[in-house]
Amino acid sequence: MALGHRTGLELVPAYKQGKAPEPGAGGGAFKLSSNENPYPPLPSVHRAVVEAAADLNIYPDMAAPELTALVADRFDVPASSIVFGAGSVEVASQLIHAVASPGDEVVFAWRSFEAYPALVRVAGCVPVPVPLDDAGGHDLPAMARAVTGRTRLVFVCNPNNPTGTVTTTAALEEFLAAVPAGVLVVIDEAYVHFNDDPDSPAGVEFFKRYPNVAVLHTFSKAYGLAGLRLGYAIAPAEVAANLRKVAVPFGVTALAQRAGTASLAAEAELQERVDVLIRERRRVHAALVEAGLPVLPSRANFLWIAAGGRTAELNQVLEEHGLAARAFDGEGIRVSIGTPAANDALIRAAAACRNALAESHV
Repeated sequence: MALGHRTGLELVPAYKQGKAPEPGAGGGAFKLSSNENPYPPLPSVHRAVVEAAADLNIYPDMAAPELTALVADRFDVPASSIVFGAGSVEVASQLIHAVASPGDEVVFAWRSFEAYPALVRVAGCVPVPVPLDDAGGHDLPAMARAVTGRTRLVFVCNPNNPTGTVTTTAALEEFLAAVPAGVLVVIDEAYVHFNDDPDSPAGVEFFKRYPNVAVLHTFSKAYGLAGLRLGYAIAPAEVAANLRKVAVPFGVTALAQRAGTASLAAEAELQERVDVLIRERRRVHAALVEAGLPVLPSRANFLWIAAGGRTAELNQVLEEHGLAARAFDGEGIRVSIGTPAANDALIRAAAACRNALAESHV
């Protein structure tokens, strides 16, 4: 065996961070590849982080008591069911390690969050990807059929990353009725703040009604704390207890905790920013549809251009316009909603994309 090589790691894809942009022909450069909130932290949140920096020599409280109490009160859930981590992706890893043993199966839609298959394999488990339906959404009946006696965990990404699609409350009800009670269903709601579909389920309400449901939330997107890494699970108490066992000690920094509490205290201001991003999403979507691009309706802070075999071609056009998006070769392009200036650049690039598509059919 080679030095520093664990058997099976050759099957684990390294996570690729969203690329940085390079100036286009017009001189502008916009990063729309990582679904980041394009706006800086609110002043009150920034002040809280600066104040917390005075105590960097002190270990953070692993229980995050103040933040836990705020989340518990907001969602009316027991504090014992809340577990924090360094972003919801780290909490997703905790869930896999806490629930599944090596050789067990984890079911998820595909394409969905890029980290799922890697996290599953790192835990020594078997990923079971289930293709999306023709509309780019979760095929929940097919996912239910994919559950076997070895399945321990199912991820339902709602809204789905990277397609922006959502499931319905009725579809999730039917899915949970078909899944054995011994299988934990994790509703990953990283983009829930942008989900304005009234027919889409609220994960916390399902957690309250079903004993085998957990919910993932993050402060990285709507709250704009991607650089501080803060997320959490709301899970059945026995699952939450095991999450604490597999979590990295002191993984949630004091700075992240203070930023989280300050953000929850400023949600009215933050909602104003979310509302702006939703309006921009609608504006950009309408413009891309008008340009003839195969873009899906989205309930997240990004759009999915289902470019298929023309993905590389269209992504090159975007790059020429100074736009860095997230391209999945042969499938499509995920482009984040940014500032109005960035979105204007994307709309201008859409016309060039339309021309490129027209030329390819000549």
